[in-house]
Amino acid sequence: MTPNVQASTLTIRIPMKFRRQGGHKQIIVPDGLPEKPVRRPDEALLKALVRAHRWKRLIDTGQVRNIREIAEAEKLGTSYVSRIFRLTLLAPEIVEAILDGRHPRTLSLADLIDELPVEWERQREGIWVTAKAAGDITSPVNASRSIF
Repeated sequence: MTPNVQASTLTIRIPMKFRRQGGHKQIIVPDGLPEKPVRRPDEALLKALVRAHRWKRLIDTGQVRNIREIAEAEKLGTSYVSRIFRLTLLAPEIVEAILDGRHPRTLSLADLIDELPVEWERQREGIWVTAKAAGDITSPVNASRSIF
């Protein structure tokens, strides 16, 4: 004979949002809750950075003369090559954050190539504002740790 065991249900509610980023779903937890940081670089950002710096090296070494020649050799549009090439102007700490996976999770390639300011301080501010608006970071202190 089996004992009479009452079934009980325990419900735990954790407020969170789901966001699709770089082909993966991410959980965005609200402020104040601990979150395990993900230290995986975004593949699209990495690929674009590598391309931009490879193309810059081709021009610097004289293997090609300009962006038009790169576009023809790669069978890409000159507009696309120009936008990606501008990533060579990124502030060094932003590049390092992307390589280390410390960039805001919501930062996308489109954020970087759309109207990228030349001044490094304006780049940092723009990334912080974008990440804050998306709920990715909440304060300048948090921003400095997660981005740079």
